[in-house]
Amino acid sequence: MTDTAVLESAQTATESQKPLLVVDNLKTYFPIRSGLLQRVTDHFKAVDGVSFNIKPGETLGLVGESGCGKTTVGRTLLRLVPATGGRVIFDGHDVFRASGTELQKLRRNMQIVFQDPAGSLNPRMRILSIVGEPLVIHGLVSDKSELRDRVETLLERCGMPRAAADRYPHEFSGGQRQRIGIARALALEPKFIVCDEPTSALDVSIQAQVINLLMDLQEEFQLSYLFISHDMAVIQHVCERIAVMYKGKIVEDGSREQIIGDPQHKYTQSLLSAVPEPNPRRKVERVIFEGGSM
Repeated sequence: MTDTAVLESAQTATESQKPLLVVDNLKTYFPIRSGLLQRVTDHFKAVDGVSFNIKPGETLGLVGESGCGKTTVGRTLLRLVPATGGRVIFDGHDVFRASGTELQKLRRNMQIVFQDPAGSLNPRMRILSIVGEPLVIHGLVSDKSELRDRVETLLERCGMPRAAADRYPHEFSGGQRQRIGIARALALEPKFIVCDEPTSALDVSIQAQVINLLMDLQEEFQLSYLFISHDMAVIQHVCERIAVMYKGKIVEDGSREQIIGDPQHKYTQSLLSAVPEPNPRRKVERVIFEGGSM
């Protein structure tokens, strides 16, 4: 290998190690109003100083109980919920400061798969319009024929028949609707997708199919995921790195091996002890976390 080739290889390796997404001290507070005039008397700190980063092609699992703020993290960094403080840097661009053309480009590269596959799809729109709407808005198709071809190709890649384009969301099962939601998220060929509990509303038999689809798509398109879940078993299967969230803060983070094999925080230990044990003869001692200091 020539010196030039060695330098180019080293440069590529260095660039691949740079985080695609950097979340720094993210805060999202919601006002608490009281009294006759509904004045703001306090704030609920849904996200309180969260920091992490995600590299290209990597999956970070954000795990915690319901109400801990993990969904708010995902929606805030996409600007679906206004942030109170902190910074989000995506591919070198400040997400919260972006506007106009820069924001439009960022939105193309940052997508989300919602938890509720039924509630996230407009019941009055055909699947062709639902999946194709991002392509039309961003001007990525020139005519209806190209739109239909792109949508049908996306549906097919996500395990749906091409004929599904002419049907409505209520005609499909929960798993099929989630596949449609994934197809919509893929439409703009993003670099990063927030997966907000994408399997929690599905039957157990369907969950594995959707997870395998997401993992196949990640490998094929070199996607980065923020995978949000309350299920430690799912997180363990999908994610290379894990961040554990409790009451708006990340209490522990590290590699999958570190978090699963040697959890340091008692809350993490409690989550792991709640994972069902398939062997009925093996007794697992439950770890009870009663809150308090973190």
